[in-house]
Amino acid sequence: PALHRLSHYLLAHYQKGTRPVRDWRTTTNVAIDLMVYAILSVDEKNQVLTTYVWYRQHWTDEFLRWDPERFDNLTQISLPVESIWVPDILINEFVDVGKSPHVPYVYVSHHGEVQNLKPIQVMTACSLDIYNFPFDVQNCSLTFTSWLHHIRDINLSLWRQPELVKFDRSVFMNQGEWELLYVLSRFQEFSVKSSDSYAEMKFYVVIRRRPLFYTVSLLLPSIFLMLMDIVGFYLPPNSGERVSFKITLLLGYSVFLIIVSDTLPATAVGTPLIGIYFVVCMALLVISLTETILIVRLVHKQDLQPHVPEWVKRLLLERATVLLCIRNRREFSQSRTQSSEISRQAESDDSTAKLNHYGCEDPRECETAGGARPAPASAGQAEGSPRMQGVLREITAIRQFLEKREEFRDVAREWLQVGYVLDVLLFRAYLAAVLAYSITLGTLWSVWRDA
Repeated sequence: PALHRLSHYLLAHYQKGTRPVRDWRTTTNVAIDLMVYAILSVDEKNQVLTTYVWYRQHWTDEFLRWDPERFDNLTQISLPVESIWVPDILINEFVDVGKSPHVPYVYVSHHGEVQNLKPIQVMTACSLDIYNFPFDVQNCSLTFTSWLHHIRDINLSLWRQPELVKFDRSVFMNQGEWELLYVLSRFQEFSVKSSDSYAEMKFYVVIRRRPLFYTVSLLLPSIFLMLMDIVGFYLPPNSGERVSFKITLLLGYSVFLIIVSDTLPATAVGTPLIGIYFVVCMALLVISLTETILIVRLVHKQDLQPHVPEWVKRLLLERATVLLCIRNRREFSQSRTQSSEISRQAESDDSTAKLNHYGCEDPRECETAGGARPAPASAGQAEGSPRMQGVLREITAIRQFLEKREEFRDVAREWLQVGYVLDVLLFRAYLAAVLAYSITLGTLWSVWRDA
């Protein structure tokens, strides 16, 4: 009976369309509070943050006061929210109506203090910066203000101390992709076109993404593929296996990018650094494949391949080998020297064979004894001369073929050595570029993660 009598007493002549003050000059002070319960979704493409918060309002209604002794010492009562005056406080960043449960009652104390507690699903516009993805930290604001009343009618304040609001994670569900760092609060006044000032209370919700899932599913496979590309340089450049291996890696990385394209956040205002990282890794794989094709083309044996220019020998086979600390450079030099000596020895032997084709061990003996030979021997030599000349021609052709083949081998050996030295040089430059790129990105991401 006391609740019925008190409810009828308070609402019998209550005017909910008027601000509840007895003097219109009195400002209604509304204290608000905010507690983040969960981060539901972060839509980077549409720049929308969806959160679930516990929102509390507190104000004084001068027409909802009573003496507790007249109503069985009742000091608090719950009244329908549709029956009393409620401040028109909205969130400026609202972009859509969320699925918030309806709370039909408010608590009113005998001093006229009204407490309106309700959970709200908030869908707000937020400027999301995804450059540091997946180590990004987002700062989204929730601005509470009266949509109609200026500051002389409704003023805003903070229910609790800012320090208590900042680190209050007592109700936050810390099991999703995002973790709550802190909630900052700030009061400020603003005016539109030099009109009356309005009071607003800003809450800055600072959240951070948990990067473990993206590190395992995005970064580690890319790192493994790049390591296999570096290991592929140890395949011999004069074999075709390296080219097919590099092409397989490039195709595998392309498939990997197609798979992870849906995982990366997409916005029209910027590209995350991890997307640039993937593009650069793809470019490095293409550069590696191009370098392999050039080296294989350089060391490939061809019959019409020219000799290595002298400036290339001086630049790569002498200076570059010293700079790169290649140990077997002397062996290549000795092999080239031996091949040239063998060629000169073959030419000397050929000249001697041509002079001694008549069977003389010494050419001077042939000159002195040319007319003193016995007639039968002269006749036999004359008969066997065409056959011997044919044999000598065949031997000469074989020798020339062997000399030509040896020359081609020397040229191919020189180009192979040039290819090996150039391959080592390009491999070390490629390795230095990959290491510098990896160290830079690792440093940036470690700084962002620990910030």
